[in-house]
Amino acid sequence: MTVRAETMREILWQPDQQQVDSANLTVFREWVNQRYQLQLTDYPALHAWSIEQPGPFWQAIWEHCEVIASQTGEQVLEPGESLQSARWFPAARLNFAENLLRRNDQHIAIQFANEQGRRGSYSYAQLNDQVAQLAGALQVFGVTTGDRVAGYLPNLPETVIAMLACARLGAVWSSCSPDFGVNAVCDRFGQIRPRVLVAAAAYPYNGKLHHCVDNIREIKRRIDTIEHVILVPYMADDDTLSAAVADEGVSLWSDCRQLAMDRPSPEFVQSAFDHPLYILFSSGTTGVPKCIVHGAGGTLLQHLKEHRLHTDIKPRDNLFYFTTCGWMMWNWLVSGLASGCTITLFDGSPFYPEPRALFDLVDELGVTVLGTSAKSIAAWEKAGLNPCESHDLGSLRTILSTGSPLLPGNFDYVYQAIKSDVCLSSISGGTDIVSCFALGCPVLPVWRGELQCIGLGMQVEIRDDHGQVVHDQTGELTCSAPFPCMPVGFWDDPDGSRYRSAYFERFENVWAHGDFARIIEHPGGQQGVIIYGRSDATLNPGGVRIGTAEIYRQVETLPEIAESLCVGQDWQDDQRVILFVRLQAGIQLDENLEQTIRTTIRANTSPRHVPAKIIAVSDIPRTISGKITELAVRDVIHDRPVNNTHALANPEALDLFRDLPQLQH
Repeated sequence: MTVRAETMREILWQPDQQQVDSANLTVFREWVNQRYQLQLTDYPALHAWSIEQPGPFWQAIWEHCEVIASQTGEQVLEPGESLQSARWFPAARLNFAENLLRRNDQHIAIQFANEQGRRGSYSYAQLNDQVAQLAGALQVFGVTTGDRVAGYLPNLPETVIAMLACARLGAVWSSCSPDFGVNAVCDRFGQIRPRVLVAAAAYPYNGKLHHCVDNIREIKRRIDTIEHVILVPYMADDDTLSAAVADEGVSLWSDCRQLAMDRPSPEFVQSAFDHPLYILFSSGTTGVPKCIVHGAGGTLLQHLKEHRLHTDIKPRDNLFYFTTCGWMMWNWLVSGLASGCTITLFDGSPFYPEPRALFDLVDELGVTVLGTSAKSIAAWEKAGLNPCESHDLGSLRTILSTGSPLLPGNFDYVYQAIKSDVCLSSISGGTDIVSCFALGCPVLPVWRGELQCIGLGMQVEIRDDHGQVVHDQTGELTCSAPFPCMPVGFWDDPDGSRYRSAYFERFENVWAHGDFARIIEHPGGQQGVIIYGRSDATLNPGGVRIGTAEIYRQVETLPEIAESLCVGQDWQDDQRVILFVRLQAGIQLDENLEQTIRTTIRANTSPRHVPAKIIAVSDIPRTISGKITELAVRDVIHDRPVNNTHALANPEALDLFRDLPQLQH
């Protein structure tokens, strides 16, 4: 076992030679060497070439992944005056759905499961047929290129079919999960003015059935551009459905498909590389959510690269990511179809009827790549789950984690309690790029607490407050060269000013992603990445910048702590660190536990990290997508308004942080 003495980081897994030789990434590297007469010997060399020669690299991704296009053109990158204005494959014409539906056989495209025990599957042939039928129905409803179609849906096969039907016509897809309240949905869809709403009548979660018809009616009433609602009859009884379709402009899913049965299948509309495909939304905790527009070509090319090269997805694989349709990981998951594999969709709570539910699915459905959030992994550990003893997990070869930093102790848990011979890839990117800056690599080792590598073609650098690139230090995660999955723009931002403000104001002509991070140098030129949290939530006691994840990774190793949240409080011309903890049932925050928390933090970080105040709370506010919201709590303790509580899953939790006497002295 290799150990870095200065950090005590360990290699927890590394591929054997057979795994390296058979990896898609190795095949690609050897193909590049032959195609361009190069001698790239390993991942660092391939990454360096992808940065130094972006045109040939992205052309190689296009060719090697066999992108389907009616027109490619000779130019790969058309430089602009800024990163924001660069254009990729300016002459290309393609269709996103056509690339995801390239298979048309009996191989299983989609497997579906929900917490209530429902199961289903679609072959690629069945998926192609249903997409063509629904695209025909959308045409009947007047949907054409550039129109918006919105989904208010659980993670169902119908959701994938609706998105692909939309993309087939060159329309723009956007979705929210049905746990979003009416105000949160209208904050999002109201800005983009969809023509059609596809919605589910109900959905289960944690053993309860939640009905959506009243919300759907209110959404349609408040967004006057919605001309038609396609109702998916999921989990609803006949009386509910009969009442719903009695409303004007509402049709059942099955009836809509029948509309197109006698019509020719719509063609795959060929559009420009940067033609809008998706509109994704920021969390909305600091105002009305930003509407981030992603292009068809950039999304396709980036996801092909990440799936095939970084995740080693092959047609025999079964890719499963636990996600809702309100998180960009749903978009990432669905793109797995472009690699011809099976994707598994799950609807419901990952802990119902018991915490082992997802591992039951891995064994039942033969999942090879399991994706989840860092919080889920921590919750499995807190629940005492030991899948390596209770499950076979013979099919599982890769575990992916994102949503927040995966703590070193969580790495230990995966290898000790889940599976010792699995590639654990923590990945980091976001809604802003619908993909990753740093992620996994099947030919590199897994170092404890680190993301395995910087993504191919991504010129990621760490910068200090003055914009200078720093090495082996913490700072702002930035990207200083254009990449294909940069947003096309923001919706209703004609001069691009809001787009520039979001990413390019901090450093001139450099993408500032908003993460506090560090690149770790390993022997042989390998680079790992550590993400310390959002830079806008970074603590600054005594002028020293501290990522909140540095504190979480210590506190949440303690069995008494269920969850924690850390913010900086302005205090006496400085900032002091305030730690809020949600305790396990039956635990009290007494002097002994406070001392244990402080000692643990001090021993493993520095005196600057030790909180000035530790306060127990019964709940911690989080966004609808499940992320804790440090910024909203910071505003509350400073008596500042929280601009958009509709973006929170539990806004009532903010009241627990108001007017706390502990923060007055």
